[in-house]
Amino acid sequence: MERKIVLEAKELTRKVSSPEGELTIVDGVSLAIGAGESVALVGASGAGKSTVLAMLAGLDLPTSGRIWLDGRELTGMDEDARARLRADRVGFVFQAFHLVPSLTALENVMLPMELTGRSDARQAAHEILQRVGLGAREGHYPRQLSGGEQQRVALARASVTRPAVLFADEPTGNLDTATGASICQLLFDLNREFNTTLVLVTHDTTLAARCDRILTMAAGRLVT
Repeated sequence: MERKIVLEAKELTRKVSSPEGELTIVDGVSLAIGAGESVALVGASGAGKSTVLAMLAGLDLPTSGRIWLDGRELTGMDEDARARLRADRVGFVFQAFHLVPSLTALENVMLPMELTGRSDARQAAHEILQRVGLGAREGHYPRQLSGGEQQRVALARASVTRPAVLFADEPTGNLDTATGASICQLLFDLNREFNTTLVLVTHDTTLAARCDRILTMAAGRLVT
């Protein structure tokens, strides 16, 4: 059975101005990713991977080209509409955990649900923290958690809304090998359980190899 396409890009280009003149960061990237698929974006530093990820997620706009997320054209929306679509359909996990230091683990996970007005935010956050093995730590603040625990909270926060697409940018970059491996396992377990599409940027070849597909970038272009 063919997968429904949940993320599509056509001829994405991103140019920026610099003292040396105009630089092309991303050059004519086209791709299509199916529902429930896991895709790794790999390549050398400066290849344009994180810029592509930011554009696919609606955090950055291409200079030219079009993007469709879950059947809606991101590139045709204003910032408010893109923000609403991100809140409803997208989850993010970054190398830096981006937890709110003044909120407990539970409150950090509740945040995206509260922003969309969900009345079951506390219960859903409690359940997913149990699922990622942090049920006993939900009252702790980020400073009281290890790096691996913080990334588990970040992963729980990204997954609690059951997003159509989960974007992960170097999710194991700040973790030791063993902790990174457990976070990887969790990422793929949640991807399978929730049928979430997973798009990740990584230098970790072991992590990339676990994905359904690997897309390689070089000098702003997709080469595989």
